[in-house]
Order: sequence, then C-alpha cells, then structure tokens
Amino acid sequence: MNIGVDAAALGQSSAIVARSNDVNSGYWNPAGLINLEDNQLALMHSSYFANIANYDYAAFAMPLDDNSAFGVSLIRFAVDDILDTTQLIDDQGNVNYDRISLFSTADYGLTVSYSRNLPIQGLSYGVNAKIIRRIIGDFAKSWGVGLDAAIQFETNNNWKFGVMARDITTTFNAWTINEEEFAKVQNAVEGQNQELPETSEITIPKLQLGVSKFYRFNYDYTLEAEIDLNVRFEQNNDLISTSFASINPAFGFEFGYIDMIYLRGGMGNFQNELQIDNSEQLTFQPTFGVGFKYKGIEVDYAFTDIGDQSVALYSNVFSLKLDFSIFR
Repeated sequence: MNIGVDAAALGQSSAIVARSNDVNSGYWNPAGLINLEDNQLALMHSSYFANIANYDYAAFAMPLDDNSAFGVSLIRFAVDDILDTTQLIDDQGNVNYDRISLFSTADYGLTVSYSRNLPIQGLSYGVNAKIIRRIIGDFAKSWGVGLDAAIQFETNNNWKFGVMARDITTTFNAWTINEEEFAKVQNAVEGQNQELPETSEITIPKLQLGVSKFYRFNYDYTLEAEIDLNVRFEQNNDLISTSFASINPAFGFEFGYIDMIYLRGGMGNFQNELQIDNSEQLTFQPTFGVGFKYKGIEVDYAFTDIGDQSVALYSNVFSLKLDFSIFR
C-alpha cells in the first residue's frame, strides 16, 4: 500500500497529494475525488525485480452530485509460481523433483473512498476505508482493516494545499497460520523455522503534507509543481529523523503542452545511508515520466528507481485513465 499508483504520479516522485484530482485520488488524497466531472476508470501495471513480482491496480470513481463523489480501487502485489522445495528430499534421503510444487504469495488492498465539499469555498475532505488481504500459498493468510482521512484546499490564484493521513487508527492485520503446512517447513531445514511467527502486525500512521502551484504560459504551455513532506512516526534513515517522527521531502513537476503532451520529473526518498566505512551518504530517488492525453483517454509512463540514484533496480510503469465523457 506504500508503493503508489498511477504512472503520472510516480513520474513526479509521488508529490501529488495537494493536486490529485482524478480517479487516482482514492489512493493519493480522497478529497480530490470531488473534482471529477464524469465517471473515470484507471488501470496500471508494473513489474519489479526483473519481472519476478507484479504490481497491478484498477480503480473506478464517479461524482454522486455537485458536492460529493465516490471511488473504489484494488491493488495486487504478488510473486507467482514460487518453487516449494521443502519436500524435495523424501524420508529415505532421495532427491525427487516430482515433489516440487508451486505456490504464490500475494497482497491485496481494497479501498472504498468518499469525498465531499465543505461550506468553505475550495475546501473538501475525503475518507478511505481499506481492507487488506495477504496470502502466502497454503502456509498463511491474513485480513486487515484501516482508515485514511484527507483534506484539500484550492485558492483563487492556483495555489493548492493537501493533507493525507494514512492508517489513522493504525492498520491491523491478523494472520492465520496453517500449522500442518508449517510443520513441513519446520522439518525442511534442521534448526530453522522452529517457532511459529507472530500472528498480528500493525501499520503505524503516516502523514503527507503538500503544496503546489499551477502556471499557464501563452495559452499552450502549463507548469504545475509540488513539494511534499512525508512524515512517518518512527525513527529511520529519512533526511530528518527523530525519536518522535521522520520527515522526507519530495518534489515533482509536470510540464504540459496544449493540455495533451506532458513531461514529468521529480526527486524523493532522501535517505542517510550507512556506508561500509561507517560514514553516511545522502541518497535520493529520481523519477521521470511522460504522458499523452486525447479527449478522455490518457496514457502515462514512468521510469523510476525503486531504491536510490544507483544504476540498477529501475522499473517501467505504465498506466491508463479513461474518462467516460468520451461516450457522452
């Protein structure tokens, strides 16, 4: 649930919380759903770790009336067809490749979103209810629930502000472990996996604050830039880190031509990484993207590094957005 959705947003280093205003707002800031003028559908696919893992996303959103909107989205992140070699050697010590089986591990996130205008002009709020399902073959399964809350505010001179509070009550996952399958793992390697793992886990709250500005030049050219602060209530390697919270900035921009062709870029995920010589080095995650929109169809592409500015681990992300106004 932390990876992000929509190639347009990922191409801007996910600095989108203040100006998200389409079907993907259900993920980034549900308050932005209020800007929908018609029904919208979004799809996204990306592969990670040399196509070992697949990340898929689908969302639908619609305005309910002039002052409210609704959305639903589903995320799946999975590694499929993993070789289970725990039974490779039989009781007599013989290697039998027929005893190899396949299993998948998959995480699902279903989000239902609602947005509404507030009496103050330009101010809206949104909420998310999330259901988390995690499956590790026949070994273990879990259910989880969580809530998000968000606001957006837009001024008359094209300034936008946004706040997204994720997992405000902490998202709780409860695991059910198949002890019969676990017993097979226990006996696979002597001295390892001897104890049942924890059966509960929580996701602590996170806060994303953003401010953006929109510019239009000579009618045909536009520029929209945003700066976000991502706050996690734990101590880690973020750029600013304390025992109470850690803060990580992100910057993204979108340059548009005739509201049809878009060039995007950004920087984020600033980390103080410990080196082999015990020194610290500041790393960051660069992003790049392009997009094309014609009438109600938008195709976007993002090129991102899932870690830092190294030369490896880059991912290609594609997404599609369809506005139902093209059918009207």
